[in-house]
This record gives sequence, structure tokens and C-alpha cells, in this order.
Amino acid sequence: MATETPLGQLTGRLPQMLAQAGHSEMWGVELTASSDHAPTQVVLCKFLRANNDDVAAAEKQLVSALEWRKKMDPAGLVAQTFDRARFGGLGYVTVHEDEAAGKETVITWNIYGSVKDKKATFGNVQEFIKWRAALMELGVQKLRLNDIKEPIPEGGEDPHQMVQVHDYQSVSFFRMDPDVKAASRETIQTFSMAYPELLSHKYFVNVPAIMGWVFGAMKFFLAPATQRKFHPMTSGTTLATELKPIAASLPKEYGGQGPSVKEGQTVLLSDAPASDVVDKPASAEADAVGAGEAPVAAMADLKVDDGKVDEKPAVEAPAAQADSNTAGVDTGAGAGAEGKVGKEKIPETTAAVETPAVPVKGEVAAQ
Repeated sequence: MATETPLGQLTGRLPQMLAQAGHSEMWGVELTASSDHAPTQVVLCKFLRANNDDVAAAEKQLVSALEWRKKMDPAGLVAQTFDRARFGGLGYVTVHEDEAAGKETVITWNIYGSVKDKKATFGNVQEFIKWRAALMELGVQKLRLNDIKEPIPEGGEDPHQMVQVHDYQSVSFFRMDPDVKAASRETIQTFSMAYPELLSHKYFVNVPAIMGWVFGAMKFFLAPATQRKFHPMTSGTTLATELKPIAASLPKEYGGQGPSVKEGQTVLLSDAPASDVVDKPASAEADAVGAGEAPVAAMADLKVDDGKVDEKPAVEAPAAQADSNTAGVDTGAGAGAEGKVGKEKIPETTAAVETPAVPVKGEVAAQ
């Protein structure tokens, strides 16, 4: 009987979960306790996969995510305007057509080198999370989950996911700024809880060759399934060789022939009144270092991609600390709840949207 499967059990529990959370919308989908509603079944499947088909853990995480959406209204954040000085140039969303396969690939981009003032960008953690959530929601909208007609086959591939790219161009890997560290940690927690199983692959590009050993060391902490999603590379143009079906349409700075990533969609931005601008660091060096540090959190963000929350004590990776995101600090793309560890456990290292912690200069998510 369908009700005996984990998905059937979770579907049967949905009315109680919706009542408990006081909210019924998830990623633009109005959840309904019907096994015939494919969008709902896909959402529930993602929460189950994030918890290794543990129904109780999936229920706990789903309720937390619903409560968070009720409080934060992330879908509404897409219409909110953010300070250009703080968040301009940090994140984009692009969509690429794979004509041969007849499908689209949604990519969220986290451009860490664009951070100009770490205090302004990461000092207000809640404001940073709002910006990161708005970017993540833009990507989720492109998945068009409400248009899904068929549930994900049991044990089959999930086609309703995004790719996330973290660009470390011009980022220096040295100190871990406390503001970046705080933003990274909270973003990872929030996004792993709120956006499970929304990232298929995470690419770390323009990583300094000297830092390659850090990324290599991180693989000792990652489950095989997570390693398959984890792709560090020293050159941004190499991305086109990794994403061959859509290579031609990728931004030119990433080996494609398409328009610059800066022409991609981003959150609404405006210039804030002078009184709202946070004072910049005293030196250009401090400014640069601070900006880039949030990224490293991007690696820790790996677990954000899969929606797992590690309950174990933090484990620091060598010289680095560990966001669809964006999960990146992501991003894009963390889990606001101390939930059940899924099938892919990743020791938590200190870091930021839509990651292991490597202080960098110059956002993540989400899931």
C-alpha cells in the first residue's frame, strides 16, 4: 500500500504538519495531502531524501522550514529592494537551454570577489540572509515546481535541482573575519533546513592553485555522494568543459559564448541613503580580505546543498573553515534547525552562503 512507503507516510502526516506550522506554501507550491498532486510529492520527496527516508526527521525539518517561511516570507523578499553598495554584483541567476535533452539548467552564481566591504555586507547577519534568500528564491522560481506533472521515481534521479557556482576570482585566502564567520554559520544552518535537495552540483571556480590542497583535504570529510557534487577548479573557463550540454550559452568569463554573468537576473537593488551606509574598513587591505572570506563558507555550504544538518561538534578543516545554494556563506544556498543528519554526513567546519572555512576576500545559501 502507498501509505506504507516513507512518501506515503509523510503525505498522510501533512495535514497535521501544516496545522502545526500555520503555513502551507513551500517554494511556491501550495502543499496538499494528495498523492496525486505531483508538486507536493516532489517537495516531500526532497525532504525525505535529505533525511535518508527517515519520516520523523523529514517531518521535523519540513515543519521547521514551513515555520521559517511563514516568519521570513522569502518569496516576498524577491520584491524587496536591497542596498546596492552592500549586495550589488554578489549574486546572479541564469537559465540555460539544453536543446538535445529538452531541458533547462538553472544556475545560481555567487561572485565573492565583488564584496567591497565585509562589514557592510556581512555585519548585519539577518539582512545578509534576507538577500541570500531572495537570490535563492529567484533560482527556485526558475525551476517552476508548480508545473511538475510527474513525481520523482522512487530511487530515481531528481531533475528539479539547480547548479551553483562559487567564483573566487580576486579573493585572498587568509584571515576569517568574525562578521563573515557569523554570517556563514547562520546561513548554513538556515539554508540546509529550508532548501534541501535543491542543488545538483556545486562548482568552485578560480580557486588559487595553492589552495587546492584545502579542497582536496575536505573530501576526506565528505560522503561519496556529496563528493560527486563537489567540483573545485583553478580556472573559471574550465566550467564550460564540465557543463558541456550548455557550454555555448555559459557566460564568456566561464568558457562559454553567452553574455556576461553580470547580465543575469539578480535581486532588486537601489542606492541607500548616505546615513544607511556602513563605514568602510580603514584600509584597502582589510576591506579586500574581509570581503572574500565569506566564500569559504561556501564549502561548508556543501551540506546545505543536501539539506543535512550535522549535529556533531564542529571540526575544523586545515587552514579553512567550512552554504545551492548558493547553497554558498551562501549560499547559495544551511539548516536552521538541528535536524537529523542525512545519508551524507559532513562534519561541520566553521564557515559561511550557499562552506568549509577558508577565510577569503571578497555569498553561501541556500539550497
